[in-house]
Amino acid sequence: MNTATLPQSAAAWLTDDERWAAVVARARAADGQFYYSVRSTGVYCRPSCPSRTPRRANVAFHATPHDAEAAGFRACLRCRPDAPPLAERQAEAVAKACRLIEAAEDEPDLASLAEACGMSRFHFHRIFKAHTGITPKAYAAARRAERLKQGLAQAGSVTAAAYDAGFNSSGRFYAASSGVLGMTPKRYRAGGGGEAIRFAVAQCSLGALLVAATDKGICCILLGDDPDALVRDLQDRFPKAELIGAEPGFERTVAQVVAFVEAPRLGLDLPLDVRGTAFQQRVWQALRQIPAGQTVGYAELAARLGMPQGARAIAGACAANPVAVAIPCHRVVRNDGSISGYRWGVERKQALLKREAEAS
Repeated sequence: MNTATLPQSAAAWLTDDERWAAVVARARAADGQFYYSVRSTGVYCRPSCPSRTPRRANVAFHATPHDAEAAGFRACLRCRPDAPPLAERQAEAVAKACRLIEAAEDEPDLASLAEACGMSRFHFHRIFKAHTGITPKAYAAARRAERLKQGLAQAGSVTAAAYDAGFNSSGRFYAASSGVLGMTPKRYRAGGGGEAIRFAVAQCSLGALLVAATDKGICCILLGDDPDALVRDLQDRFPKAELIGAEPGFERTVAQVVAFVEAPRLGLDLPLDVRGTAFQQRVWQALRQIPAGQTVGYAELAARLGMPQGARAIAGACAANPVAVAIPCHRVVRNDGSISGYRWGVERKQALLKREAEAS
């Protein structure tokens, strides 16, 4: 039986026929609403238990695990009906692994993390990625990067910060530092001072548009109603960088961005210099693969990235996107297709989607 045809609310599991239909379908929606026991085996299970479907004549239903045990049945070892739900247990295991990674001086290997969580290496790797959106190795690297950034602000030397962050050699540290920091360690320690960022504000059909770029590529595209507010936003993002405005040679870049906003089918063939966590970068890359004129739901995008429970994390990465339109977070909508919040205003999101749909 298709589980989509089964009742979905707790109040709906009223008749034994409905409960039996849920057992046959192994409907996860019924888990926690009732439990069933099997007289021939002496065990009780969740409705979604993967064990072989019992004969209907041997099955009885119970409201709680306590009721089933009071009737003389023991908990199934496969679905563990006396334990928290599987998703909750997995989330707890992932949280434990994250704590182990954060507390370790050296990066724990996959086998030791999996053993600590009571899972095989393969299963642990898959569960960790489904819940966090990144691999354990990427999570450890991100935590090491955070420790490095904190250390560079506090330590007496760059070398001390590197070793405190878990780099066991200066060669490994300098090989990875630019990718971790987005700049050299010396420049990062100076708070980004000395980094030149060109910017300009223009007007487009969506209001004020600020475009900013480093020597590597565009680092910000901001939309709003108040040009001065956009400039203040840029200053807050790069408080110690040298901001260079009204540079004649930058006008062509700004014009290309404006043209892209007005006519998405033109595309934007400009390099980007966006900095974020490993997870954010992964989401932003996925966003750039959504064709103009199409939308995806948060849950669908999470599933594409192999993290079916990560819709909320996907929304957070969309909200952190620093380059409007170029990384098209406006193409992500609610699961029912309706328009949800947009950092630069729901009206702008609607206008962009309408424009892209008409052009496709």
